[in-house]
Amino acid sequence: MSATIAPRTTIAAALDDLLFTPGLALEEALDRHFAPDYRQRTDGRWDDRAGFAAHIRHLRAVVASGRVEVHEELTAGDRTADRHTVEVVKTDGTRVRMEVYLFGEYAPCGRFRRIEETTLLLDGPEGERDLGSAR
Repeated sequence: MSATIAPRTTIAAALDDLLFTPGLALEEALDRHFAPDYRQRTDGRWDDRAGFAAHIRHLRAVVASGRVEVHEELTAGDRTADRHTVEVVKTDGTRVRMEVYLFGEYAPCGRFRRIEETTLLLDGPEGERDLGSAR
């Protein structure tokens, strides 16, 4: 008898819900995609789920629209890695495009337990370089 594997979220689905679906409550989006013990390291800075929620709350206040494009993705067991691009238009009209290199771990429920990522500013003002961890 084989074990049942829970359906897994993806970074594209998570970012769409977190940033680009304005009517979806933040806690509902977090619960869909991130385990209760979620941790994230972005460009060397670690956050627990509450810290990550604060980051997303800030982004929701400054991002008007955007999209995610996954270029490459590899999943093996409970581990995943990808390279994706995030393009956003901020509420002040500033356009930012970042490339993200992500390594993650899934919880048994199919939600992210841990993500470690490095971001690279491709287009946009130099001051937007820390958008991936801004608060």
